[in-house]
Amino acid sequence: MSDIPFTLDQLRILKAIAAEGSFKRAADTLYVSQPAVSLQVQNLEKQLNVPLFDRGGRKAQLTEAGHLLLSYGEKIITLCQETCRAIEDLQNLQGGTLIVGASQTTGTYLLPRMIGLFRQKYPDVAVQLQVHSTRRTSWGVANGQVDLAIIGGEVPGELQDTLKIIPYAEDELALILPVDHPLAKVEKVQKEDLYRLNFISLDAQSTIRKVIDKVLTRCDIDTKRLKIEMELNSIEAIKNAVQSGLGAAFVSITAIEKEVKMGEIYVASLDEVTVNRTLSVIINPNRYRSKAAEAFIQEVLPEFSTYPEQLTLDHFAPTPAVLKEVVNNVAQA
Repeated sequence: MSDIPFTLDQLRILKAIAAEGSFKRAADTLYVSQPAVSLQVQNLEKQLNVPLFDRGGRKAQLTEAGHLLLSYGEKIITLCQETCRAIEDLQNLQGGTLIVGASQTTGTYLLPRMIGLFRQKYPDVAVQLQVHSTRRTSWGVANGQVDLAIIGGEVPGELQDTLKIIPYAEDELALILPVDHPLAKVEKVQKEDLYRLNFISLDAQSTIRKVIDKVLTRCDIDTKRLKIEMELNSIEAIKNAVQSGLGAAFVSITAIEKEVKMGEIYVASLDEVTVNRTLSVIINPNRYRSKAAEAFIQEVLPEFSTYPEQLTLDHFAPTPAVLKEVVNNVAQA
């Protein structure tokens, strides 16, 4: 097999079919005809001399060979994208793309302000914001699909040796009440008062709810004693419910700045308890870091950080172990 028996277009088609589960939907996402997709797959299977899909079922299922090619194909596509971005960097921030990831709360309330500041400085750089769970965001950074991310949860254990995790900011989880609630007239809310309130929260299975419960437990607040009156599916819905007098809630202070300024929500002060969580910046030191990403790290991240001294490029440099691994990989290539 002297010549490479596949093209980048064929790898993109394979990836789209695997993601969509059908040839037709893959064709729609790629803006080509279904016969064109089928022909490319037939040619690919002929060139490799192996079947890539099990055509017995209603859904397009990859064979073992198909899974293997998809795994390598995704890495090849990612490397090609990194190559293009490295070439774009030669234009010295007169173009290119910055891809920033975030978990739900930081992506909704913090990152838009950060990206706005970056765009003021570098209007020619296209910026993409990807908001997903901490786990999915972490994998995006690990796979080189995201330049850097700010997260509020814990990086999956299997990625903690791969990613650099740098403390970024302390995010207070504020106790919010309707403005006419009796406790809104009290200087300090006692911990025992919490167990008499009706709480509005996210679904118990949501990542943000689990993070909040973990932080509350760390502050010696028994989450099992909190009376959950209502579970909603978004922070915005929770804020609206609190404004309407339906109960209390714990939410990130960054999510309520507008409502507090307008006097629509009351932020209670807990006696001798400050409920904080640490936001972290994560990067993959193994991956190429664009000039746009470095500009974001140097010029934007410190503006919103509790720990700006942590945000020098030296802190984002690969560890000696990582450097050794990169050298070994290059030598073996």
